[in-house]
Amino acid sequence: MLRPVRITPPAVSPVSIDEARAHCRVDSDDDDAVILALIDAAVSHLDGWSGVLGRCLIDQDWRISFGDWPACRFMRLPLPDVSAATVKYFDSDNVEQTVSASLFTSIEDERGTVVRFGDSFTFPSVYDDRSDGVRVEFTAGYGAAATDVPPAIRTAILLMVAHWYNNREASAEGPQSEIPFGVSALIAPFRRVGV
Repeated sequence: MLRPVRITPPAVSPVSIDEARAHCRVDSDDDDAVILALIDAAVSHLDGWSGVLGRCLIDQDWRISFGDWPACRFMRLPLPDVSAATVKYFDSDNVEQTVSASLFTSIEDERGTVVRFGDSFTFPSVYDDRSDGVRVEFTAGYGAAATDVPPAIRTAILLMVAHWYNNREASAEGPQSEIPFGVSALIAPFRRVGV
């Protein structure tokens, strides 16, 4: 399995500039560039394949590539909450083909999403000289709208933004924390375990 690649980023952010401005108790738009950068940093910390949650917040499109068909009848995807999946492969002539959606199903188990091929599907030959002979393209996330993201995660993002907005230095006198108290507790139920 190759490293997952995000094809299409989310269309919206889990929290808006207005929500973050209100949470930071900022009345003007003078610091909007700073607050937007902090929102992006907080979301990047949590979201996607490399985020600490190990899942997508807002719907986004990803691709994972494999060298060949699996020895078993399933492929584990690197992210949970998959709403759509397409399986493609490069045939023996190196031409991309799409597997009919009727020949596989996407299911969620305790570790995330699995694409399972039906017993009637015979794996076709894959072009030998490719490390990405089989690809799965999929949409992952809680939904397309910010309100689809669980409130606890949205609150954690706002807490991080406000903390970083009010503590802009890497070090300061007195007790400091990288992530504000409570964020870990808010996101804990949503973290993927055993990835």
